[in-house]
Amino acid sequence: MKRYILTGAPGAGKTTILGRLRADGFDVVDEAATAVIAREQAAGDAEPWTRQAFVEKVVDLQRRRQLRSATRDVTHQIYDRSPVCTHALTTYLGRPAPAALLAEIDRITRDRIYEPQVFFVRNIGFCEPTDARRISFQESLVFERIHEESYRGFGYDLVEVPAGDVADRVALIADTVARLDGRV
Repeated sequence: MKRYILTGAPGAGKTTILGRLRADGFDVVDEAATAVIAREQAAGDAEPWTRQAFVEKVVDLQRRRQLRSATRDVTHQIYDRSPVCTHALTTYLGRPAPAALLAEIDRITRDRIYEPQVFFVRNIGFCEPTDARRISFQESLVFERIHEESYRGFGYDLVEVPAGDVADRVALIADTVARLDGRV
């Protein structure tokens, strides 16, 4: 099975793109951080990302989702973020990467869990805050740069998904996956 990562700045349109890819029949594995934030906020923690245990919870859920999805009978999957994104988050937050995160990055690297080509969704010129995304557009640009540096630093090749019409962005990803899978 080929596993492709889709990443980029907060508010860049990843969720919309992934929704369209899912509707078009792609097997999509959802982002862990958003799920952890929603669960923690429902339990009364308004800003769970400020807690030291947040990154470990994200890493644990990412790993469980990746292992669970490995049993699906599909030829390829699209992942909404990866542990490399979590590493970028620790850098952005100015925290050291916890041992669990470093071990997970070692596992995904050693076992070549993800394809080396990563779809990097570029910002769309603004960032809408949400309950889970409390970041300004300027902050999202810093986060975008850190994501890019993290992926390149871990040896991934970025496939640029420029700002533009959602249909064009989805087509670029679908066409690239088909080409990389040898179907075109």
